[in-house]
Amino acid sequence: MRKQKQKIDESKLLFSNHDLKVLLIPLMVEQLLNSLMGTVDSMMVSNVGSAAISAVSLVDSINVLVIQVFTALTAGGAIICSQYLGRKDVKACNKAARQVLLAMLVISVGLMAVCIVFRYPLLRLIFGNVEQDVMDNSQIYFLITAISFPFIGLFDANAAFFRAEGNSKLPMTISALCNLANIAGNAVLIFGFHMGVAGAAISTLVSRILMSIIMICRQRVPKQEIVIRDYFGIRPDMKLILIILSVGIPSGIENGMFQFGKLAIQSTVSTLGTTAIAAQAMTIILENLNGIAAIGIGIGLMTIVGQCIGAGEKDQAVYYIKKLAVISEFVVIGCCLLIWALTKPITMIAGMEPASADMCFYMMTVITIVKPIVWVPAFIPPYGLRAAGDVKFSMILSTCSMWIFRVSLCIYLCRVQGFGPIAVWIGMFTDWTVRSIVFTIRFHRRKWLEHKVV
Repeated sequence: MRKQKQKIDESKLLFSNHDLKVLLIPLMVEQLLNSLMGTVDSMMVSNVGSAAISAVSLVDSINVLVIQVFTALTAGGAIICSQYLGRKDVKACNKAARQVLLAMLVISVGLMAVCIVFRYPLLRLIFGNVEQDVMDNSQIYFLITAISFPFIGLFDANAAFFRAEGNSKLPMTISALCNLANIAGNAVLIFGFHMGVAGAAISTLVSRILMSIIMICRQRVPKQEIVIRDYFGIRPDMKLILIILSVGIPSGIENGMFQFGKLAIQSTVSTLGTTAIAAQAMTIILENLNGIAAIGIGIGLMTIVGQCIGAGEKDQAVYYIKKLAVISEFVVIGCCLLIWALTKPITMIAGMEPASADMCFYMMTVITIVKPIVWVPAFIPPYGLRAAGDVKFSMILSTCSMWIFRVSLCIYLCRVQGFGPIAVWIGMFTDWTVRSIVFTIRFHRRKWLEHKVV
């Protein structure tokens, strides 16, 4: 497709600057609060001991894999709903939303069952012969948190529908309130009843149940574009489900392979001892925290580009990707500097052992230098490309880059060259750099605008 040279007429933009603020700020706040709550959660668990925080970190590697798959599948549905809304076809949008909800329920219940039944061999297969107290805590935490999978799926699906409409404030509010309830529950169960990782898991389960119930009730309210009420009347429409999955599955595979790669890396780190595991666990949390606000921008970009494509405004899709990439760069720089400055206080409050805390600070210093250079072009424009239907290219590139550069390089540096956990980040920086170059080329060639979803 020939590049459009003319300047965009801002008076005809689908999203004004006010609309962008209304959509993006709640998404950024929600992602940031989720990570902050996760950090506070980990700090509470770390006070139980290194075995507890190591167990939670290892199991959460699996849980995040499941959650990322759910997020990708619901994002596929949200893209289709956004494009229908861009075309002003509310009836088709509601029909698609019902099928997304049905598919998510079936998939999430199935994954819950598999993880509960095979939790012990899964943990042994992925993490090998970790210390017995770490494995014992992992077993408890995995069992309880796996029960929450269907509730995560239902919340994610309904939240995606509201975001497709441009209402990101409601999911943010519900998520924030339930996360606060989770933290309060952790404080009571961990410090009051001394339940350790079981207390953290139970609190997480209860908050996720509460979150999904509130969201389902809110989705039933009329006078909004997407309304789902007659749940037992939903019947599978395989043609529509296949269209939804054609967008969601490649993103799900991409996210799934990303998490499998992280599990492979985590398995390698787990052989370096409890000190390295604890340092890497906290570093992962902090690195996630310094980029999470920009991820919120990326999630919002999917709604924006989806509606632009649905309305036939391809030039605007290009315009918004560029604009939001620039905004994301400033956000990443600010967040990286802030989290780096807070790293030492956080490790002290978390009660980390000095060796683990020093190792964490060193890795965060390197991340703060490298991340602002290559992260944004590697991750923000792809959100827009996926919203236009260019999901297979993103899946192939991200999967290949992950395994060839991030995973293989990390394993080689750790097991052959004797590097510590910094090898994880050397591999990750290489992966980010490759993605940023290739996605930039893909974006400027405009082939992603030639896809058709609805």
